Amino acid sequence: MKQEELILERWELALTRIQEIPNESICPPPYGEYFIRMAQFVELMEDTWKLVESGALRQMTLEMLKEHNHLLYADILPERYSESYANPTYAVDRLGESMGRMLSFLYTELRSMIPAAYEGNRAAMVIRMELLLEVYQAFVCAAQEAEGAVPEAEELRQILYWFVSDYYEAEFEDRTLCLLDADRDFARRIIMESDLSDLRYLYYFGEYITEDEIKMAAHLDEMPAEKIKLMADTYTEGYRIGFEVCNKDISIKETAEIRYFLGFERVIRQAVHNFDRIGLHSTFCRAGTNIFQGRGVNKNGYCGANPNRQYDYDHREDMALFLDGALAERKIEAVRNVFERHKELAALYGGPAVVESFGEEPFVPETKAAACRLSEKQQKISVANAGQVFAIQNEYIKGEERSFTIIAFPVPQIGERFGEIFDDVMRINTLDYMLYRKIQQTIIDTLDKGLTVMVKGCGANETDIKVQLHKLEDPRTQTNFENCVADVNIPVGEVFTSPVLTGTEGLLHVTGVFLKGLEYKDLRLRFQDGFVTDYSCGNFPSEEENRKYIKDNVLYHHDKLPMGEFAIGTNTTAYRVARKYHIEDKLPILIAEKTGPHFALGDTCYSHEEQVRLYNPDGKEIIAKDNEVSVLRDTDVSKAYFQCHTDVTIPYDELGEVSVLTGSGEKIIIIQNGQFVLPGCEELNRALEETE
Repeated sequence: MKQEELILERWELALTRIQEIPNESICPPPYGEYFIRMAQFVELMEDTWKLVESGALRQMTLEMLKEHNHLLYADILPERYSESYANPTYAVDRLGESMGRMLSFLYTELRSMIPAAYEGNRAAMVIRMELLLEVYQAFVCAAQEAEGAVPEAEELRQILYWFVSDYYEAEFEDRTLCLLDADRDFARRIIMESDLSDLRYLYYFGEYITEDEIKMAAHLDEMPAEKIKLMADTYTEGYRIGFEVCNKDISIKETAEIRYFLGFERVIRQAVHNFDRIGLHSTFCRAGTNIFQGRGVNKNGYCGANPNRQYDYDHREDMALFLDGALAERKIEAVRNVFERHKELAALYGGPAVVESFGEEPFVPETKAAACRLSEKQQKISVANAGQVFAIQNEYIKGEERSFTIIAFPVPQIGERFGEIFDDVMRINTLDYMLYRKIQQTIIDTLDKGLTVMVKGCGANETDIKVQLHKLEDPRTQTNFENCVADVNIPVGEVFTSPVLTGTEGLLHVTGVFLKGLEYKDLRLRFQDGFVTDYSCGNFPSEEENRKYIKDNVLYHHDKLPMGEFAIGTNTTAYRVARKYHIEDKLPILIAEKTGPHFALGDTCYSHEEQVRLYNPDGKEIIAKDNEVSVLRDTDVSKAYFQCHTDVTIPYDELGEVSVLTGSGEKIIIIQNGQFVLPGCEELNRALEETE
């Protein structure tokens, strides 16, 4: 029997059995209600499949599409979430602690059938339908043995465990091929073949769509072609130049992965044409929606609106239900097998080209006792596992051969002045990089005279930290800092280095900051010999909650992290725009990091690419690419990398001083009281003065 026929047979059998659940009264309350609602959701998925498969979806009016889209996501929207089984608090209250957590996870896994229905991926739907039936049958068997009985929690955990173990390789392979194989063209066909003036196309992806995506698409539809081309050219040229400046051969690559938020299709269509012209086929991989891909507030792939960031936050550690050493080994085996099978495609993958969006209301998560949390042992397994997975990926998609680019634009949710903000951000993204290159070289020449940089806050900011620099053996031909203009990180505006850890110490403090979509109030990070050794914030009433929040979301479960980067942002225009529109709290880190000095926790900017020789425009080689941790890759790679890199920026108005101490003891001040005082940098103060 052919694979397609087997899947269809399993589909029909599973669907028939699930359709019987609402008419049965076997499970004791409140579990019976849960399974009825799950069966109803599967019925909705069957209806959606038929709409897509028959072509009826494309015949629906805009209003009909909106209504159906809302129906798919209604149960997890904030106004309904309090009574949704996807909410672990509700599930635990209704179904008990152990059962509630597992059955809430099961529902989130069923919800990943939504994109599968739109993509025509019947296999992905079938395995989740069969999982529901296996769990349901456990309840049926228990109830038949004794009235009102339910299965043991461990029996359910084992069912979920083996579901993840059995299907991890197939699911990882499916996602990996979306990254590597241009023939996986579901999203590209919608982008390239749709009439983008007919906004119904937004509903063909299977993502949640709001008025924001519709307004964004309509805004771009009204733009002149030359403006769209400028946006796309800036983005794709940044990608191409990234290979060039890093001495990487783009000609050996055949694919570039595009990540973006729905609504930007007119720009993305032009970008696809641009990539085609330089010999790169565009791939599109949807942001994760299930346990195999990982869920989180930050989306990694193409996606629509986030229906409920609290939902993603609640389920980001569902792996805690079953993660152990054996499952971690199974993941490693699966990753190795998949990359080995597709090593030719992996070698041709050039890296991601990312369009970020910003402007959404800041998200402050609620920490729920009912949500799954990794134990200390599981955290260590997870950290080690992530390192092993990345190491395998780097064997097949070599860091020294791949590149990337990132650019960001605001979305309508940013406020009533969206049009003005959008135009100003376009100007930021296309600033005169030659002007910045010259000014930044002046800063670099000054920094290269020293061995230590001092950074101090002012006003309420208590920062007092010293950063140690590498010693230049030949200052005529070597430099510590990279002169970063508009290539991989758009817009222009920073000089950065990998500091020496030994002797780097002090307090980094920001009164308020958003890191990867989460707010931190009064964040304090204490460094000793380059590592964060203590930390606190003011988000929650208890110190324990605050420390856990930072360890989970900034340290990524590591006990400590090194300072992987120190940089001075020079994009005072971006700072002025943020203050002009009062959108400082909405800026993505891509722009925010350019609006003051910043410090990155985790890996260096040159992670897995330390051997690539890099030169600034003045011809000097950048030698500060390693630190005392990354050099361990030659003896024990598991100790060299952390698979994270989080920038924390001090805004100019909280900055008392940035200065460099030379070997002779001279102090040269670069920034003082939020102004650049180094000769040759006067142009940067114009935007700061306009802010005042």
